[in-house]
Amino acid sequence: MGIKTKIALGTVVGVVVIGGLASLGDDQAADTAKGGDTSNSAPASGGGKAEKAEADPAQEKPKATQAEQFKAFVEENGTPKEKEAASHVTKVQGAEKQNDLLDTADIYTDYTGGVMGEGSGPAKLLASSFADWKQSENGLVTVYDADGELLGNGEF
Repeated sequence: MGIKTKIALGTVVGVVVIGGLASLGDDQAADTAKGGDTSNSAPASGGGKAEKAEADPAQEKPKATQAEQFKAFVEENGTPKEKEAASHVTKVQGAEKQNDLLDTADIYTDYTGGVMGEGSGPAKLLASSFADWKQSENGLVTVYDADGELLGNGEF
């Protein structure tokens, strides 16, 4: 088997594996493609105000954001240094849906200065706290500063 054939086969296998992993991803896209309900679709009946009045008592507070959920967990279970680090969290992404294949989450903070700045130590604390909050077979959490620069990462 020649080198060109090996490269071609490797490329084909790589594309197939990436396609397979991509197909395991977003359930929202699958629901939308099947004609499932989306937030942009109009209600089927013209009940309008009457339906809203009935639905309001049944509705509770809106669900807390991922950042709020993470901060609440750290506030309840964290050390004083972890609580201080969590107070700098501005946004958390990727914490909800996990498939144990390649789970990734991002924590955004208001620290500045990148890896050499003030936030590199607390970034490790945040990554450790995230691992206590969420578990995965193969997860990676990445912590970013206010400018989007990498502060640190860890497994969860």
